[in-house]
Amino acid sequence: MRTLEEVQATLKIAKLKEEDLHKTIQCLSFGENVSCADYCLVELDDTLCKHIEVGQNLVIRGDKDEHAVLCSGDKTYDLKIADTSNLLLFAPGCKTPDLLPNDQKSSQVVHTQIWGFSNSYWELRKRRPKLRKMTKLLMENPYEGPALGGHEENTENRYTMQDLLERIQASEEEIQAHLETIHACQIDGFWRVLDFDYEMKLLGHVTQLVDSESWSFNRVPLQTSLEELAPLEPKEMIEHCLNCYGKRFTENDKVFYVLHEDKVCRGIALMLLQNAVKFNLREFQEVWQQSVPDGMSTRLDQLKSVALVDRTSHPETICLLRVDDLPEDTLDRFNHLFTLREKWTEDDITPYIQDLCGEKQTTGALLTKYARSSMQNGIKVFNSRRPVAT
Repeated sequence: MRTLEEVQATLKIAKLKEEDLHKTIQCLSFGENVSCADYCLVELDDTLCKHIEVGQNLVIRGDKDEHAVLCSGDKTYDLKIADTSNLLLFAPGCKTPDLLPNDQKSSQVVHTQIWGFSNSYWELRKRRPKLRKMTKLLMENPYEGPALGGHEENTENRYTMQDLLERIQASEEEIQAHLETIHACQIDGFWRVLDFDYEMKLLGHVTQLVDSESWSFNRVPLQTSLEELAPLEPKEMIEHCLNCYGKRFTENDKVFYVLHEDKVCRGIALMLLQNAVKFNLREFQEVWQQSVPDGMSTRLDQLKSVALVDRTSHPETICLLRVDDLPEDTLDRFNHLFTLREKWTEDDITPYIQDLCGEKQTTGALLTKYARSSMQNGIKVFNSRRPVAT
């Protein structure tokens, strides 16, 4: 342990004036059995610091074959090791100058022990949540409706919210939002995604009822819908369908739904396209418009990120191409897209790369990095920067 006299002698050798320094002098010493493996340091921004200070948790998630991520209640961060040329010392009880009194007349020595050290720390970078895995897990056992004929439903591969939190690299809020996006529902305590044919069957019941009763799709009564459709499907499934494709509102203590035109039209289009490799565009548009409830208008922009129109073929065609079926990795995504089509217009490719954008990143920046632009018949098109294996 250094004495004040030893400190003053060191200052004299270093040609430093004692009066220019803080009156409290902290002397550091290593404790017993200290090593760099005892502690890991994480650099937190103000938001995450406040998150911890109010008693909230930060959770590290990832299976053995995945790169670990850190999650708060609503955001996901990549964990990256950052090396530093300065040795970082972990010294509990060591106070910064703003926490020390500065009205002392004479200097005093305070001894602080070092508990650990490191020459690197974890740096956090906000990232898109890894949600594709959750959809894949839930699709292992989609809900196909109530069991019929006494046959017991398959009880394997079911997941509670806790199961998803343990396996999915995303925050709880991001997981909840994605469950809503993929129209999942909780059945017997497990989160289930509906089999597509069953979901379309439910939507068909609702839209047919709206047409048969001559209701406005902006005012669909919940109670009457449940009563009318109860012989066909469970009431909770009908209500779930209305929640997926409509918005709930209350009027005079009665519950109604406004059916969302774009969502309904999109769902019916997916049903029409799923069994055809390519569809004559003009014929498809006619059938599609005839299939939606009266008063709804179908538009091709309702199919962004789920269907692709080919204007160069004769006749023009449309085919199913869902962004959710494309590779999650950015480079793999671009390679796959350029395998499907050599040249893309910006309007065509944007819906298929929008989800790859990081924070403050644009689709234009992605295209600059992964594609090469040129003019074709007066239209700007993009092709791959590297040869694509077909």
